[in-house]
Amino acid sequence: MRLLLNLQNQFDRLLDRARREDRGDVPGWVLVALMSAGIVILLWTVAGPLLTEVFQDAINRVTANF
Repeated sequence: MRLLLNLQNQFDRLLDRARREDRGDVPGWVLVALMSAGIVILLWTVAGPLLTEVFQDAINRVTANF
């Protein structure tokens, strides 16, 4: 019985420590997500028309042979 109580106490301490240490860095992840979205929007704005032109040129070359 004493062994079970000792194991239970150790398990409780382990869970308590895990709860305290595993909080994460939410503001950091939010910042990373927002910056990634901003980079995608910036690249899409700058490169979007060029990529569309390249795609249309490739499609026109493929369909011109038929």
